Amino acid sequence: MSDDFIPLKIAVLTISDTRDESSDRSGALLIESLERAGHHCVFRQIIRDELYQIRAEVARLIADPQVQIVITTGGTGFTGRDSTPEAVSVLFDSHIEGFGEMFRRLSQDDVGSSTIQSRALAGFANHTAVFCLPGSTGACRTGWDGILAEQLDSRHKPCNFANLVIPGRRQHG
Repeated sequence: MSDDFIPLKIAVLTISDTRDESSDRSGALLIESLERAGHHCVFRQIIRDELYQIRAEVARLIADPQVQIVITTGGTGFTGRDSTPEAVSVLFDSHIEGFGEMFRRLSQDDVGSSTIQSRALAGFANHTAVFCLPGSTGACRTGWDGILAEQLDSRHKPCNFANLVIPGRRQHG
């Protein structure tokens, strides 16, 4: 395998009942971070925290051959309207259990025991990696800087998620 950086095609989906493009700081932070890393944002949308709308949009994105990675922000807590885990997890062919565990470990430094209320999760569906982060900009920064920046870099050793979504390099079943 080459040690060259391979840019990924990433979709960013903000799940919120209150944000629009001008107030979506978390989505903007993710796009700025992924583009600074050399990746391409191929799709951005803000949708309401409605279980079936979330599921339909994520299903559409994982079926799109132009999308290799989906990152969602929002809807991962325990309030009455937080439904991202229920909407998305049923779409996974396999779960990335360590993602939520690592996210909570990293975010403990910022939010203490409140990190236990995060239901951040990730998985693979149709050879597309899906990462669901909480809606705060701090949580998105933690998720990107602490996990995704390295794991979406095809040069990261000993392994990374980038090489699992790049055609011709896929090792994931």
